[in-house]
Order: sequence, then C-alpha cells, then structure tokens
Amino acid sequence: MKRNSKDVDASHGKMTRRALFLGGLQLAFAGGLAARMRFLQVDQADEFRLLAEENRINIRLLPPARGQIFDRNGLIIAQNSPSYRITVVPEDAGDVEDVIAKLANLVPLDPEDLERARTEMRRSPPFLPITLADRIGWEDISKVAVNAPALPGVTPEVGLTRVYPQLGDFAHVVGYVGPVSDYDLSKMKDPEPVLMIPRFQIGKVGFEAKREDVLRGKAGAKRVEVNATGRVMRELDRREGISGADMQLTIDAGLQNYVQARLGQESAAAVVIDCEDGDIRAICSSPSFDPNLFVRGISVADYRMLTEDKYRPLSNKTVQGTYPPGSTFKMITALAALEEGVIGPDETVWCPGYLKVAGRRFHCWKRAGHGHVDLNTSLKRSCDVYYYDVAIKTGIDNISAMANRFGLGIKHDLPMSAVAQGITPTKDWKASSYGKDWLIGDTANASIGQGYMLASPLQLAVMSARIATGRSVTPRLLKSLDGVEQPSGAGEPLGVSETSLRMVRKGMYSVSNDRRGTAYRSRIIGDGMRMAGKTGTSQVRNITAAERAAGVIRNEDLPWERRDHALFVSFAPYDNPKYAVAVVVEHGGGGSKAAAPIARDVMLQALYDGTPPLEAYPKADRSRIKAQQERLERERVKRPLGSRSSRA
Repeated sequence: MKRNSKDVDASHGKMTRRALFLGGLQLAFAGGLAARMRFLQVDQADEFRLLAEENRINIRLLPPARGQIFDRNGLIIAQNSPSYRITVVPEDAGDVEDVIAKLANLVPLDPEDLERARTEMRRSPPFLPITLADRIGWEDISKVAVNAPALPGVTPEVGLTRVYPQLGDFAHVVGYVGPVSDYDLSKMKDPEPVLMIPRFQIGKVGFEAKREDVLRGKAGAKRVEVNATGRVMRELDRREGISGADMQLTIDAGLQNYVQARLGQESAAAVVIDCEDGDIRAICSSPSFDPNLFVRGISVADYRMLTEDKYRPLSNKTVQGTYPPGSTFKMITALAALEEGVIGPDETVWCPGYLKVAGRRFHCWKRAGHGHVDLNTSLKRSCDVYYYDVAIKTGIDNISAMANRFGLGIKHDLPMSAVAQGITPTKDWKASSYGKDWLIGDTANASIGQGYMLASPLQLAVMSARIATGRSVTPRLLKSLDGVEQPSGAGEPLGVSETSLRMVRKGMYSVSNDRRGTAYRSRIIGDGMRMAGKTGTSQVRNITAAERAAGVIRNEDLPWERRDHALFVSFAPYDNPKYAVAVVVEHGGGGSKAAAPIARDVMLQALYDGTPPLEAYPKADRSRIKAQQERLERERVKRPLGSRSSRA
C-alpha cells in the first residue's frame, strides 16, 4: 500500500527522536564510564596500587582505659600508666620463630615472657596481636620501629597498664588486675571480644574484680591498612572506646597507711568504721603484699614465698577470716538477757571460779572467782561465770537473734572478695549442720563467744558501731561512682531499749577507764576523747584437765599457732561516738596485752586525723609512744602516699 508523504514525514521524525534519545543514553553511559575510569585510575591510583601490592584492611580493637580508684580525699589508689610493648600478629609474621630470633638480636627478650607468648599463640586466633615484650624502654622501641621492614607482623605499641602506687596498703581492699586466663573465660557465658586480646587485664580479686562491670569500660576499634609483610601503612579511621567509671572509696589513705604500719608484721586485722554513716575509714589485713607483682603475672618464686608464709599474707583477714569472738561477744549476751528481762542492772551472780552445768564444770578465766558480780562488773572484769548463768536462762536462740541484729552472722554486702558470713548458732542450725541436738553446755560456750560462734573483724566493728549508736549502721566502702554519691549506711534504729544499750555502754566504758578494767592500761586521756571498749581472748585449742591440774601452760610457752587469739572492740568518744574500731591479732595471747594497745593508737589517729598529741596518752606511756610514733613515721615515709587528683 502506498504511503502518503505525511505518514512518511511523521515516521521519519519519530525515528529521529528515538535515535537521538538512544544516542544520548549511550553518550551519558560512556561519559559516566569514562568519569568512573578516570576516578579509579587517576584519583584512586595510589590506593589501588597499594591494594595491588597485597595490602589489606584490618580492624583492631582498642582496649578501653580502665576506671581509676581514689580514696575519700581524692588520693589515687589504682591508676593507669603508659607502657611500651612489642607485639606480633602470627598470621602476618609468617615464620614466627624466625621473626622472634631476629627481634632478639635487637632487643632483650625474657624467656619467661616468650614462653607465655607462645602459649597465647596456641590458644588465640592468628590475627590477634601477641605481646612479646612488655615494659621496655624508648630506645628499644626505636630499634624495632627502624627495623620494621625486616620484622613482618611486629609492631611497637604504647598501652596502659595498672599501677598501685600505695603498694600493700590497699592490696586486700582493691585487689589487683591480671591478664585474662582460660579459666576466666570458662566462667563467662558470652565473653566480650575485647577479653580475647592477649594480656588484656581484668580484675582478679578484691574491689577490682567485684566492680569489673563498671571499671572495665567499652572497647573501641580502629581500621588500619597493612601491607604484605604485616606492617601498618596507615590508619583509616578510629572509634575511641568508653573509659571505665572512676570510683571513690570511703577509706582515708592516710589512716589506712598508719594502721597498716601499726599492725607491722603481726598476723592481724583492724577495721575502723564511721559511726555516723557507716563509712569504712580503714580496713587492714597484715601482713600485706605488693599487688603490682600480679599485674603482668607473678613469678613462681614470688608466689611461692607468699603462699608458704605461715602468716598468710594473701588472706584478707578483715572479711574472710572468722574467729571465736571471745569476751567481745559478752555485750550481745547481756543485751539479749536484758531485753528478755532475765537480769537487771543491779542483779548479781555469784562467781566461785566455775559454774557446774550438766555435771561439767565451766571455768572462769580467774580460777579464784570474782565473787558477787553485777552487769557492769561482769564487763569490766570480764567474768565468764556471769554469762554462763544468764545465757542458760536466756536461751541460745534469743542470744543468736540479738547477735544478728548487731551485725554478727550476717554477710555484709561489700565489694570485696570472700566476705564471710560467720556463725551465730541456734538449735536448728546444729541439727541441720551436725545432725545433733543442742546441749546446754553449747549455750554456756556460746555466751562467751566460744564454741560454734564465729565472727570476722568487720562484723565486730559493725557490732561496736551499732552498740554505740543504737542504729543498724551498715558498712559502706564505695563513696561515689563517677562523682555520684552512693547511699549512706547510717541505718535505722535497731529497736533495742536505750536503757539496755546505756547499761552495756557503761560497762564498756569501765573496761577502759576503771582502774580494775581489763583495758585500763590502754585508756585515752581527756574527757572529750574517752574510749569505751571490750577485750577478748579466744581459745584455739581445748585445755585438758591434766593441764588445769598442773597449771595451764602460758600462751608464751606454746608454739605460735597454738596460742590464743587476741581481740579488742571499741568506740569513741564515749559521749558522742564518732568511730568504732575492731582489732584481731592472731595467736596474740590476751586481748588487753596485744589488741587493745593497737586499737587505742588507731582510734586516736582517727580522732585527731593525724598523729595525736602525747597528752592523749597516760603519762607512763608517753616516752614509749613518742619513740613508737617516730619509728612509724620513718616507716611510712618509705611508702609515699602519691599525689591527689582533681577528678575525685
């Protein structure tokens, strides 16, 4: 069919438009392709040249800065210090042993560190850096940096490591950090990736371990470009981690330092609690150790020396150690008897030197007896027979319930390792623990803090603070978290009669201030500073009938580990209690001889916030105390307290 000219022109115009459209698309595509090729071949030439040389991108975790720990006045207790180290990435190194041999020609490598590094390589993914040398100098770092092309996979780095400037003063409180071990990882359900970094440090014991959740922080990451030999060519980008929270403890580092020095090399423990708010001002276990030894892994020789010491320096005796409280428990027996109406302030008990219970004689410490004894005299002279008598009338369940109200037999919630609960026995407790009935003789033993009764120095300090205030004072160790004040431990009224408390406090006052009191020689002079206290001596062995017949062997004549423990609890000032102190000296003998003098010195140091004047001591003691103060000051100078930080 013949088409007319109009149809031909229309068809031609349509084809021309299509051709132009398609041509435009082709031109745009070709232009875009040319622009992309120019971008890739010219603008990105350097990057692709590096990639063509077998470069690759690595993502590496950045360990977060651990939160620092301060005392109540802002003094640094645990800090982070820069540390130079040399690491190797096994998969980048190729022949690792050959690289190590080359590195050893440049810098000294410790054989123990190398063995540890090889162990880490076997258990870690090949792309993770392994530390070959730590705590090295700048000169060695420079040698490694200059020779980097010949050391594939080796990188000199600067990181942070934990340092404890107060040495042993806070070892049992703060604890220490150490490298993550397989055992640590096995206890975690889903460990964070940062924990897989070899020698990453986490809290092992003490406060460091208990508050690991907030001290650790969150890891960051960086993207780096490395060449075929594993050498870092450049850092592409970085995301910084989140530092751990800074912590401020309630402890006064100056007082802590003094108490640790005052305990000396005794196997002992001392706790100072603020009666107003429950703040722990000092909590010391002796002997102590240097926690810095554990940060990078303690040597076998150093660890053996600590574990084989009969005084157990690694044990935190303040919260972990439990001891028969001895006569320091007599206030609890008295309060239970008073609240049950068993005794009154003027009622007396006859003490001939023993009390016959169920056919057995329970002896008083004074073989000749004390005669007629009332409550005040029973505490002042620590008569045992008085408490045998009133305890049997009161009942063990009532006595144990009263002990619980005053903080004994309670596991106090403190961020410290192995906090013990102690034991305040009851009839049901013995039946469930031993499958035996409670005996009346058990009550007699418990009444003077012997038998099954066990308490820690911390619990004894809490007991003293509660007697002093009549409130459920709760021990507090953490003062603030990242500047946020933590709840006070002031506590609510215990619900114990103020009359009963007043009578017990008066008896404790007589212990330290009456000439016939068992702690009179360790009194504080000055009406505004008078101390109320109670001595205690707890047996660690049974005295046989033969020994009693022949005259009981003196503690001084026994091997150290068979001697009695010495205890003393106190609060001061008597009229307005500010501090409560508890001291336990393992195998120290009598509480009045070994523990009371330490507690008196510690109490005065706390009350005066520093070295007390000699006028606070009895005249007969002042020359000895002066020499002691000078000696302790010299010893404390050897362990400088460091510097304060404005962050706390």
